[in-house]
Amino acid sequence: MKYSLIAALPALAAASPTFSTETIHKQSAPVLSSTSAKEVPNSYMVVFKKHVKDASKHHDWVQSVHSKNTQERMELRKRSSDLPVSNEVFAGLKHTYELSGLKGYSGHFDDETLEAIRNHPDVDYIERDSEVRILGGDEPETENNSPWGLARISHRDSLSFGTWNKYLYAADGGEGVDVYVIDTGTNVDHVDFEGRAKWGKTIPNGDADEDGNGHGTHCSGTVAGKKYGVAKKAHVYAVKVLRSNGSGTMSDVVKGVEFAAKSHSEAVSAAKNGKKKGFKGSTANMSLGGGKSTTLDMAVNAAVDAGLHFAVAAGNDNADSCNYSPAAAENAVTVGASTLLDERAYFSNYGKCNDIFAPGLNILSTWIGSKHATNTISGTSMASPHIAGLLAYMLSLQPAKDSAYAVADITPKKLKANLIAIGTVGALSDVPSNTANVLAWNGGGSSNYTDIIEKGGYTVKKAASKEEEKESEFRITIPSLSELEDDFEKAKESAGRKAHHVGGKL
Repeated sequence: MKYSLIAALPALAAASPTFSTETIHKQSAPVLSSTSAKEVPNSYMVVFKKHVKDASKHHDWVQSVHSKNTQERMELRKRSSDLPVSNEVFAGLKHTYELSGLKGYSGHFDDETLEAIRNHPDVDYIERDSEVRILGGDEPETENNSPWGLARISHRDSLSFGTWNKYLYAADGGEGVDVYVIDTGTNVDHVDFEGRAKWGKTIPNGDADEDGNGHGTHCSGTVAGKKYGVAKKAHVYAVKVLRSNGSGTMSDVVKGVEFAAKSHSEAVSAAKNGKKKGFKGSTANMSLGGGKSTTLDMAVNAAVDAGLHFAVAAGNDNADSCNYSPAAAENAVTVGASTLLDERAYFSNYGKCNDIFAPGLNILSTWIGSKHATNTISGTSMASPHIAGLLAYMLSLQPAKDSAYAVADITPKKLKANLIAIGTVGALSDVPSNTANVLAWNGGGSSNYTDIIEKGGYTVKKAASKEEEKESEFRITIPSLSELEDDFEKAKESAGRKAHHVGGKL
């Protein structure tokens, strides 16, 4: 499941990924793979059956099997150099996964160990690991000279000369909310974050705690930057799952999702114990994608069930987003990309798995290389952080989790439904009929969440078709005789006044 930063624009037509299943014995757990993905050799993600509560014994068992097979292979190699024994070193257990809806582990195993795992009664299925890569008072505050994407989500109608760079927002938008940007990392020292960006976790083994690519920093800026961000008071946590070249493995991405979900749960506990004052919730953004992965979709859904509000990019293949992960994760908000001219971006994926659209073409945001660096790039990668920021923005308008009103805590499912319900319907052109034509809206700068929700959505009147516009160019309206007479009298009076005025000068 090769993941793309969903920023750099790929070729438009991509084959729909499909699953293949390998089964040797009837009782063996199936091994899933995606025909469209570039697999990581001998690397697997193992998912437990629902009955498994404590996985520690299984982890010990698989390591012992791995060690035994490694030792036997070494002995065999010593005894005879003529035998075709692999020289590859297998690393064994890599990650363990402990989410409420997903328990399992990943690792690098030889064929003998894999076969033993398949026949263990704890194992539900195994998925081949694969590469991933980056895809691309109540009076509102007004940010002049803002990026056009921010302006668009704060206005109902198409942007005009007077509104195209004006962002209307609540001054405290994002206050008390943590956002986990699961990507290439974040330039946490960038001035636009004002010290609100911190390093969360580096998942790829041996990689540096820095963004060597820029993609993650760009997404973080759109989420929470002072100038470039939707939620200007939110805190960003960098979760690095992709290396500086923009690629990584599915197993690392799943581990990054788990880190974000567990960090959110810890923050909730801290808030309830009075150790994290003013905390209002957490959101996450994943602007990466590739072939369909059951394991990643399960991880994202489990994270949402744990209370983490999640935005994911739809993908840049101009194809059905249901064939890609995490775009197909049902509980997340799957985001397509729109343009300044209110069109579906030509590269944006579509289909019933899309939930909403947000600006994604020529988006200006923070970058790497210095504390002031910026860059303009495109993709559904740029659309998704608008929504992650908007989720954080909306959460910040709720009561804090350490307040007496914390019982009114809004769930990810409810906020997702509200976000879609208040969107601008029918705003975009070139949206297929099986795709929700809803453009994100932030409430126009209001800080009253209840009022925003009660006002509901807005449906754009259908624009005239090209044929209708063409007809109107040749349509002639014949005025009545009285209208002609009135116009003639007015013209006569006007001409008389002009003649008198000019004559006076003479």
